[in-house]
Amino acid sequence: MRLDKFLKVNRIIKRRTIAQEVSKAGLVKKDGRTLKPSYEVKPGDVLDVVYGNKELRIKVTDDLKYEVLEEKFRGEDDEEYR
Repeated sequence: MRLDKFLKVNRIIKRRTIAQEVSKAGLVKKDGRTLKPSYEVKPGDVLDVVYGNKELRIKVTDDLKYEVLEEKFRGEDDEEYR
């Protein structure tokens, strides 16, 4: 399944076009590498997703769902948020 569709279907990001923009902006990574919206998501992939004030580290399960490994919320006082 394509990365943009995976993010939308699993409700990580509400709209596919937003998922595409987030991917193109370099905010979705696997092993430190930026992923394109057309990347084929596979079971076992560990993805880092930054969206809004959220940072998620997720693992793709066998049924192409996900489990959250780590979740952070960034506040306005955080250095990286600016």
